[in-house]
Amino acid sequence: MIQFATPDLFDDNREIVRVTSSGLHHFGGIKKFSGQAITVNCPLDNSAAVEALKQNGQGKVLIVNGFASKQFAFLGDQMAENAVKNGWQGIIVNACVRDIELLKEMSVGVMALGSVPASTVKKGIGETNISISMLDTVIHPNDWIYADENGVVISESALI
Repeated sequence: MIQFATPDLFDDNREIVRVTSSGLHHFGGIKKFSGQAITVNCPLDNSAAVEALKQNGQGKVLIVNGFASKQFAFLGDQMAENAVKNGWQGIIVNACVRDIELLKEMSVGVMALGSVPASTVKKGIGETNISISMLDTVIHPNDWIYADENGVVISESALI
């Protein structure tokens, strides 16, 4: 695993990086992860995220825009199992997750705004590889994501 600390990445690159505002909490078994962003918009339907996590995620971090919903969970244990199986480095959810007692045992980074037991309704809608506005910043497809217990640093190019 590549060693880094987000405060050091920020201090060394403050002119070229962005950070998410406070609000994300760790739910996965991995607390430090990095990779290139794959983005999905999930308007009260996590179908796009479900499909993304079935793909090869080596070196990738899935950014799920649930539009800061606190009503539904956009990730649970079955999706996280697919993430582990397919080599995803991490998942950042701009909304809630569920099955948190299981997520914390899995070898994948998971950050979200909170937890709630209700799942989304599956309608097969959503968009992939689009820019996502969340927590006072924008994350573009293929941005580099660095996450640890301090927060998330975003860069257009690899920092390490």
